[in-house]
Amino acid sequence: MTSGFGFYATTLLVYAGVSIIACWGLDLQYGSTGIPNFAFIIFQAIGAYVAALVTLGSPHQSGIISYQRYLFGAQLPYPMPLLIATFAGAVLSVPVGQILLKRLREDYLAIAMLVVSLIATIVAEADVGLVNGTIGVFNVPEPFANTTPTTQGWLYVGVVAVCVVVCAAVIRRVVRSPLDRVLRSIRENEVAAASLGKNVKAAKLATFVAGNALAAFSGALLIEFIGAWAPSGWDYAETFVYFSAIIIGGRGRRGGVALGAVLVGVVISESVRYLPAFGSPSLIGAVQFMAIGALIIAFLWLRPQGILPERKRVFNVPK
Repeated sequence: MTSGFGFYATTLLVYAGVSIIACWGLDLQYGSTGIPNFAFIIFQAIGAYVAALVTLGSPHQSGIISYQRYLFGAQLPYPMPLLIATFAGAVLSVPVGQILLKRLREDYLAIAMLVVSLIATIVAEADVGLVNGTIGVFNVPEPFANTTPTTQGWLYVGVVAVCVVVCAAVIRRVVRSPLDRVLRSIRENEVAAASLGKNVKAAKLATFVAGNALAAFSGALLIEFIGAWAPSGWDYAETFVYFSAIIIGGRGRRGGVALGAVLVGVVISESVRYLPAFGSPSLIGAVQFMAIGALIIAFLWLRPQGILPERKRVFNVPK
């Protein structure tokens, strides 16, 4: 295996694992509870930025590029940045959830989440001293840097694979618990769930925090691999990519969501790169979103339940 192909393969595998974790987080919110979190991408960005800031070190230390400015810095050993980033994503979810998870109609909630995403992007771009403005943070030290690039890539693939397995085990425990039935009852009819004595707001907030913690974790995993993050990489449109993966794969089913994450986040994204050059250079990127949009329309029209539909569950009710 050549070094070029090895780098390409490890990059695709890392992106696939990160996409699966992120989509599982969003599916906890949207698929299980019915929360249309169009601000999901900002929590992935929070995880990436926090992981970078606790890995880069102080911007005033020697060896740090002088024109890279950010709020603070530390140099913590791996995997501490992943844990701190996940915690930051969970903590910052609480005030957002407390404010927005009211009894709003689903379309109003989606608009409110989208506004939060736009505000976060504007703040990150406008305040240069926060996360280096539009340029973003870069030169984030990579784990396993003392090995060859190919070995480093495969070692990180192993790390991501372990993280995917752990996340799958945790989500499986949630799905098989009584909490999952509460969440799905909220998704189907929030008023009916509340009339049965369920604490709807607390359950929605818990799901919101857990899903965003997974988003932050996925962002931290990604930046520790690619070494850079900028506002252009977490535009609000990226959230639609994750929603597309859930719709196409199968809302509310882990296997379907993982399949959708790989199809949308890796297969489609990479397929457009092999199209022959035509038009302006920016057209290729637009074709990617056009293809994703066409797939969403096709699945909503022909197979709204997705490739792997959510399984129906039958519970033995005592007579």
